[in-house]
Amino acid sequence: MQHFDFSPFFRSTVGFDRIADLLDEAQRAADGDGYPPYNIESVGENQYRITMAVAGMTDEDLSVVQHENTLVVGGRARQPADSAQFLHRGIAGRAFERRFSLADFVKVTGASLANGLLTVDLVREVPEAKKPRTIAIANGSGKAKTIEAKAA
Repeated sequence: MQHFDFSPFFRSTVGFDRIADLLDEAQRAADGDGYPPYNIESVGENQYRITMAVAGMTDEDLSVVQHENTLVVGGRARQPADSAQFLHRGIAGRAFERRFSLADFVKVTGASLANGLLTVDLVREVPEAKKPRTIAIANGSGKAKTIEAKAA
């Protein structure tokens, strides 16, 4: 694993000191075992969807928890009630915990399980107080100059 030094970028940025931690966390997640497989989709300008393949699990076996800017999806497969003797077991039925770092103002709006796929829907809702606004600048003549702020 390679470690990157982001300190030169901090000289020209303010408030982005969490980025190095997020990148390190993403690297650790990439080094994991990859179970269960998942997709992350953008389904709209501010809407996202995470789809995870959780074959053989029911909604009682799964948990979806959002705590601040972290989404934790966990699963605990039950052992078969009957004592089946498998000749080959290719469907992974093991416990897992997958963590996703969420951007500010992203929240989970719902989760569903169908055909062995767990779907978690997310949306970014920026509060009005955080949206760009116009600021009036007063000069020595008492007349205010206005600067327009445009959304990024």
